[in-house]
Amino acid sequence: MGLPKITTIGERLYWTYANLAMAHAALEDGASEYGKPHFGIRARLYAGLRRGEMTLGSYADDERVKMVLPTACCYCGSRNNLSVDHLLPKRLGGPDSGDNMVWACRSCNSSKGDTDLVEWMLASGRFPPLLLLRRYLEVAIEWCRRGGLMDKPMDLAEQTNFPFAFVCLPKGFPPPRELRLWIVGLNGGE
Repeated sequence: MGLPKITTIGERLYWTYANLAMAHAALEDGASEYGKPHFGIRARLYAGLRRGEMTLGSYADDERVKMVLPTACCYCGSRNNLSVDHLLPKRLGGPDSGDNMVWACRSCNSSKGDTDLVEWMLASGRFPPLLLLRRYLEVAIEWCRRGGLMDKPMDLAEQTNFPFAFVCLPKGFPPPRELRLWIVGLNGGE
């Protein structure tokens, strides 16, 4: 299944999330390209999310992962001069909650500022690590749910002040060989 006909804001968010699951599965499989099983994961998750039969990963799962990862900037891996950054910028309406906060070195935090995470990383030639993108999407989807935007038509996206760059949501993902699960490995390496 290629890009489906997307008519609502929620469908667009769910399509990106389903692509993320596909990419994660391919990376975990050690695949260099996406295959039929990976496309199947994407198709099932997208359909299940749209019908309300499946749910996003839980914040609790994300928190368990964060507890085993080294304390480092989630953008560059530095362990120096760390501060907290809001994935969805607080000044643009992003929530001031733990779900929306990650470690960032002062250099990355200053460089990113109020720029959208995906927009900022893509501008520097980097695709976000999958676990970081998952958290970003979960926070963005929850923000849209709370605002009653999930069933709104796509043409309203242009008129909506999202705390993230809706137009920058990836429609497709690089091959698995070009992706990373996290910015640093569990042992602190790449």
